[in-house]
Amino acid sequence: MRKSLGALAAGAACAVAGAALYGAGAATAGQSTANSTHEPYNIGQLVKDIDTYYGTTVDANGVYQASPDSPYARELARIDADARSYLDKAARKAHRRGEKPAVVFDIDDTLLLSLDYEKRTNYTYNDADWNAYVDRADRPAVFGSPELVRYAESKGVEVFYNTGLGEARRAAAVANLKKVGADVNLDPAHMFLKDKANPPVYLKDCATPGTWKCTTVQFKSATRKHIEQDLGYEIIANFGDQYSDLGGGYADRAYKLPNPTYFVS
Repeated sequence: MRKSLGALAAGAACAVAGAALYGAGAATAGQSTANSTHEPYNIGQLVKDIDTYYGTTVDANGVYQASPDSPYARELARIDADARSYLDKAARKAHRRGEKPAVVFDIDDTLLLSLDYEKRTNYTYNDADWNAYVDRADRPAVFGSPELVRYAESKGVEVFYNTGLGEARRAAAVANLKKVGADVNLDPAHMFLKDKANPPVYLKDCATPGTWKCTTVQFKSATRKHIEQDLGYEIIANFGDQYSDLGGGYADRAYKLPNPTYFVS
């Protein structure tokens, strides 16, 4: 379930502090929401803090953009540097062992930035507006992410995508990823989206045709399990902006990218 800024006011101030890097097996879906009886963080001030964190500007086309010299960009650069160092070592180690190393990326706010949508909807969400926004296929890249996708490929690491976007958004997601330069393995064998009408058999414990009961953690961890156990890869790293992108195991290391604007349980 995606929760808006209003529901997160007390907890999001902590999220603005930046991203967390998790070691093997340490990432969980334990990001908490506000449940304090104390007065929550003021939403108006929180929005100002978020704009400061992103260095929010409006470009010539009227699109809200993050600044490349913002605290957000600097945090991403630190994560990127660590990830590159780790991927290089982990890939070489996996190849020496005769394993097939893989990396898994979430898409929304891991590869493609949705700040413009959040600003225009005042940090609220509804399916129709979101789907129309995604279908425009013109979101900017999260700083450094397309380059990291290509870097993983250059090290002989198989790239997969594991996203909460619905199957109907596949064409738009592919077009947008190509547009920002993340044009690696954008085929159905490597891109896993939610297909609620015809879910794959590996989701049988929580989804059948026309009936979807999977939580985000169930869907994403089962997909990673499929990549490892059915497809024969060793997932050396998993990247996401939500704790629910990372929970459930089946990755040697998980990287949490910063996102102070919404929470997916």
